[in-house]
Amino acid sequence: MSAGPAGDFDYDRAGAGYATVRRTDPRIAAMVHAALGGAGSVVNVGAGAGSYEPADRAVVAVEPSAAMRAQRPASAAPAVAAVAERLPFADGSFAAAMATVTVHQWRDHIAGLRELRRVSSGPVVLLTFDGDALDRLWLADYVPELRDAERGRYPSMAAIDAALGGGTVVTEVPIAPDCPDGFTEAYYARPEAFLEASVRRGQSAWGFVDGGVEERFVARLRADLDAGAWDLRYGYLRTQPEFVGALRLVVQRGPA
Repeated sequence: MSAGPAGDFDYDRAGAGYATVRRTDPRIAAMVHAALGGAGSVVNVGAGAGSYEPADRAVVAVEPSAAMRAQRPASAAPAVAAVAERLPFADGSFAAAMATVTVHQWRDHIAGLRELRRVSSGPVVLLTFDGDALDRLWLADYVPELRDAERGRYPSMAAIDAALGGGTVVTEVPIAPDCPDGFTEAYYARPEAFLEASVRRGQSAWGFVDGGVEERFVARLRADLDAGAWDLRYGYLRTQPEFVGALRLVVQRGPA
């Protein structure tokens, strides 16, 4: 009998096709990999289908969902079926630990972050979102229920800092208009993408609002795009070279 999902979203049930919609953005990857420094061994926790894993280091992935592990390419690092809150590794087993767009899905953010700090002898690198900055994206005007649901999931920057032992450095991550990683802010300049069910299914946030909210949003956005109302208000974003929203790179360097 299944024990149910390891986190707040059931990827075994709803994660099919995730790797197609959520692909590594090379510009964001460069920031993540630079933050790992010279670490030769890395544990990637909540690794999913393998986005942002460096190819030039020894990587061990941790991913509790069988459906997500199955989407990892044959060339990807070996994946261990475990959860962030109970990593099956000794203290300091890796030179660095990373977790990208996953912390908000863990059942116990604090326990998971402390585990990352425990198993890494060097930096802990996170890619996450700042719930206080979600209003920067126009989507919040169309579906505030989605924004509110997300705010309830993301741990604050202060909570992350405390769990990792302090000394974190938080950097705003700019997003390009052609970002291939299909989180909501990736489509800041491509509103038509939200009309596609496959795009929304690649964003776990929609699982936390009822179907009526999603249907009303899609209907309103389609009408506004057809009438030119979206472009009248937000059309400047179509040519804006980058968007700085809620995406954050959080780095804690570890013991001196």
